[in-house]
Amino acid sequence: FVVVGMVDGVQMLHYDSNSKRAVAKHDAADQIYRKHPGELEKDTGRAQGSQQSFKVSIGIAKQ
Repeated sequence: FVVVGMVDGVQMLHYDSNSKRAVAKHDAADQIYRKHPGELEKDTGRAQGSQQSFKVSIGIAKQ
């Protein structure tokens, strides 16, 4: 499972189910997360929640 955050076609954020962590992928995003360190944790939590919701949805679709 992968989440990619894009702004105007530029990747800002990456999350995958292997690392289970959101990672800044652009200097602008990195600066925001340095100024507001809790935001990266929030984005990680949101991505993990999306992963779980997607997993449930796929399970339902398989039935």
